[in-house]
Amino acid sequence: MFHDLQFTISDWTYFLFHAVKAIYMTDPHAVARRFVILISGRGSNMQQIIEQSRSQGWPAEFVRVIANETHAPGIEWARQQGLATAVVPHREFADRQAFDNRLAEVIEADRPDYVLLAGFMRILTPGFVAKFRNRLVNIHPSLLPAFPGLKTHEQAIAAGVGWHGCTVHFVTDQLDHGPIIAQAAVPVKPNDTPEALSERVLSVEHQIYPRAVRWLAEGRVQINQAGQVALEGVTQRHLWKDE
Repeated sequence: MFHDLQFTISDWTYFLFHAVKAIYMTDPHAVARRFVILISGRGSNMQQIIEQSRSQGWPAEFVRVIANETHAPGIEWARQQGLATAVVPHREFADRQAFDNRLAEVIEADRPDYVLLAGFMRILTPGFVAKFRNRLVNIHPSLLPAFPGLKTHEQAIAAGVGWHGCTVHFVTDQLDHGPIIAQAAVPVKPNDTPEALSERVLSVEHQIYPRAVRWLAEGRVQINQAGQVALEGVTQRHLWKDE
């Protein structure tokens, strides 16, 4: 009665491939990428990333939140969310290298695919950056390469630019540089203050950083031979503008 069902080896291979693919596509945890998040303060970007991941069902596992400040408000928020946390107080170490070495040990114990800087107010040593090459991600409050460093909103207003914003990028040993994953821009308004501009930029940080992390979780981000970010193999500019 089964004489019409003649499966070849290639047929079974095709069937098994697509069966396994279907399992992985429907079970995001089967291929969930692991993230460690570093903070220094309240971690508002961290909160947005985690909340949006949970509500949208990303294939992401946030394995630990680490702070360099003992009383960082974001650590308590993470604990309330049931996340694993750690505090590595930088003031307890003799120098930056000793702190970075210990921080790297704590991170590596969780075997993350990516390490996200979310308001982590420490300049990392070249050795630390090299250890997590192409896995260390930051958000900076300017449209890089414009206005690296601190007081970016003051710099933007003083320069008289029409647009300001934020940049999600891979970290290199050059401060506030590295392959750009995504950017978001806001207009600089007449008579803007640094405080008002900062709030406007923060609102788009809360949109563009989670979006970029989702791309990472879904395995859509690569760095090509030219050192630029490619999304699903296509090199393009990922700029979101808030009109």
